[in-house]
Amino acid sequence: MQDPTPERGGSPRPAEERQGAAAATATTTTTSGEASWLQRVFEEVRGSSQLSVAPAEPPPVTVVAVERYLAESPSPPPPPPAPQYWYDVTLADGACQERCYLAPRLNGLVQRAHLRPGARLRLTRCSYLYDEKRLNYGFLCLEELERVGGAGPPAPPPRHRPPPLRGEKKHYLPLWNNEDPYGDMWVADKPQAQVDVDVSKLTSLGQLEMTWRSRVHFHPLLVRVLHKSRLRYYGKPEKKLDMPYQAYFEVADGSGMMSMVLWNSLCPEWYNSVKVGTVLLLEQYAIKTSYPFKTLPTPGDSQMKRFATIEISLNVRDPPTKISIIPEEMVKPEWGLPEVKYRFITRSELDDLPNNHSCDVIGLVTFVGRAERARKREHGEDFWLYRWAHAIDGTSDQPFILELFATSQPDVFEHIHPMTYLVCTQMRVVRDLTENPSSTIYLTTSNESQIFITGWHKGQPYTKDTKVKNFIQWTKTQSEADQMKKTVIGGYYPFPRPPNNFLKYCKNNKVESVLKAIGETGKEIEDLHYREHKRIAIQGIISAIRYVSCSNAAEEASGVELVQKDTSQSLESSAMSKDDCGHKGKNTNLQNKEVKSFLGQHCTPGEQHQHQTLLPKKSSVKRKIPCRLNTDAEQGSASVIPVSSYPYFTRSARRKFGLDEFQHEDFVQDKNGQAVSDGVQCCTDQEGMSDVPETEEAGRTCDSWQSDLWAQVKDKLMKYLHHSTIFPESIPRKFDYVHKDLLMQQYNLHAAVHQPKETRKDKNIDEFKSASGLGYYEVTVLGINHDVAIDVAFLPLFCPEDPHLFQLEDIQNDTLLSCMSCISACQQKATSNGRLCDMFPLSNEIVKAAMDLDGKHVVCILDICHLGDDKVEVFLSKIYKTMEPGVLDPV
Repeated sequence: MQDPTPERGGSPRPAEERQGAAAATATTTTTSGEASWLQRVFEEVRGSSQLSVAPAEPPPVTVVAVERYLAESPSPPPPPPAPQYWYDVTLADGACQERCYLAPRLNGLVQRAHLRPGARLRLTRCSYLYDEKRLNYGFLCLEELERVGGAGPPAPPPRHRPPPLRGEKKHYLPLWNNEDPYGDMWVADKPQAQVDVDVSKLTSLGQLEMTWRSRVHFHPLLVRVLHKSRLRYYGKPEKKLDMPYQAYFEVADGSGMMSMVLWNSLCPEWYNSVKVGTVLLLEQYAIKTSYPFKTLPTPGDSQMKRFATIEISLNVRDPPTKISIIPEEMVKPEWGLPEVKYRFITRSELDDLPNNHSCDVIGLVTFVGRAERARKREHGEDFWLYRWAHAIDGTSDQPFILELFATSQPDVFEHIHPMTYLVCTQMRVVRDLTENPSSTIYLTTSNESQIFITGWHKGQPYTKDTKVKNFIQWTKTQSEADQMKKTVIGGYYPFPRPPNNFLKYCKNNKVESVLKAIGETGKEIEDLHYREHKRIAIQGIISAIRYVSCSNAAEEASGVELVQKDTSQSLESSAMSKDDCGHKGKNTNLQNKEVKSFLGQHCTPGEQHQHQTLLPKKSSVKRKIPCRLNTDAEQGSASVIPVSSYPYFTRSARRKFGLDEFQHEDFVQDKNGQAVSDGVQCCTDQEGMSDVPETEEAGRTCDSWQSDLWAQVKDKLMKYLHHSTIFPESIPRKFDYVHKDLLMQQYNLHAAVHQPKETRKDKNIDEFKSASGLGYYEVTVLGINHDVAIDVAFLPLFCPEDPHLFQLEDIQNDTLLSCMSCISACQQKATSNGRLCDMFPLSNEIVKAAMDLDGKHVVCILDICHLGDDKVEVFLSKIYKTMEPGVLDPV
């Protein structure tokens, strides 16, 4: 983007916000007549000689809001990189709310979603920070915090948001990206102008292009908006700009099309109101040479002339632009304004389109993934926000696979759910013709994409398009109940698959910069931010495989837990269970609920926010492994680190299903004092021997294979990383329309401001039926120097109701993962009566594929994603043999 034209200077803050006595008023909101502990601390720290206190026995307080804003560059800058953003945290103690500044060294608590709205904490140390450049102005600074569990008293969200506490910034940014409008300053809808358009005084875009160099002032323009870009935030700590925003539009009249750029504080005022199809009367604008490197949308009318050398610049000064929105009913045909045209395609047409082709699509959503983030620059603090979705249109048995980046429409992006009608404009085709074309093609958003869902279609120009009308006719023939069976939401979604060729995976990067050492994987995981997804490559040797399967009893239990053992700590989280409140769809057609959105009023559903509490931690439990695998456990060798984590029933689940009579969860001490579970040991070695009574295997089963090399080196490892836990958030769930708000909230990002829970809170995410397979594989990868190892998970994903949802690996290219995927799919198909078999041992095909890799160096592609708190999922996505033509031969 071009270097923006700044607004010179910053208007001073209102006097009451600069007065220091008002530091309390500017940050404190009293919610009741009770004595406030936060106010007492506030006064105590201001009166302290060190301006710092450590409160004795601090009570729990509730986080009401966590808000982000651009930091200011220190002078002189410190040796380590200064934080790019600061955070203000609003706390509530039941009597008042206090807005506090978070010490930058604690920023990681926000970035990893430890500190989030709804959380409970204790303030163990705070200080008071005066602003030396302002008179009598200061604020409370949070220095040390301690997490506590439980729910606090209801705290209403703050009404008016004053400017950030520190520095001169006037507004907050969205918490997780920079592209979305956030805060009260963003005007929802500007009133339409009742103006008389004097056509005789107008100029045209074509005339402007010919005469702009010889003019200082320009005649008014009457144009229609054809395309709209996402917002661009270009603020930097070293730049002092009040509203560093930019958005550009493609506007047209009868002579052609030209770019129009909205700058700075005009963006909050006008961005939401200027929509595709809007007619604008522009006065007192500037004309500038076009920025040569900006992206350009593909016009719906290929014959329209584009004036690409200049652009219309709208700013608050030099000159102060006047913008008027002309109501559509006042637009006259003689003005000659072009209609908005689209390039809609059907799914049956997609396979024939070339890479980077621009198109528009409409479909019925059958799957929507969780919101994830990708870092814009390595080690930076800026992220792209995106999610995946599938949509069908009845012209093919294949869905549209859509990669949806945030388009500055948060009210739409956060409310995409299955069974809604989704329209995406200016999408780009992504395909690699050297791969299997039918399995790799998908669509991704461009800078000018717009997305719309049910409730937002009324009045949009595309409702007149023929293919949109054909889609609506198709939906009238569909059974809602039949389509509901195919719907899935959230979870791990391994797409796009890594390419078949490792050098193609590396693309323009050198192999040496792509590969990570296994020992560095822990640092990669530690540096992840909340919902950040990364794909990394490691070299190693496949050394052990364990299959873990939950039986039907575990599937129906409400308290199945998975324990992750790590070198430092152990976490518990709930796992999947049977959905006991599914959507009871009748054989009604889709017209009843969704088609009306093209005619009905749009309304934005209120957000629900569900707290997640950190469950109590347990010490790492070493479980004995039968036969050959259990010898080290019996010896109690201190060098042996637990190699697997197994699911077990909570006491409540045992009582519910009457399992206590033969299963025990209590832990006993072995002769060396090591905690050993006396519960079910369901692992068998490759000879099939087990030291567990047959009745105990009914609860859960797993089977394992290990290489001879692993048996020799596992006791001598310098480092062993355990990241094979499957968290409830990793499991794709069957969509339940009754609980759609809860499901959307679960798979969106945590909101910046806490919204109290609504009355329905009898449903947790692990109670929704899993849409994937019956279990997962734990794969141990040994480092090529035999000194480090890592446990990762492989989650076979197969949805029998919709076989196109998760694509199986190509068995010719990745035999081991293909076998694990296909066997799991076959197992799931075989359980049509809803009850699982007691044992699914590793198949001969899987063991053979593993033995073929025994001792060989391979490259493993890992998908890693931070799920909040200390939960990080690590999934094996691809295995490349280093001796294949596509991988460099080791020297």
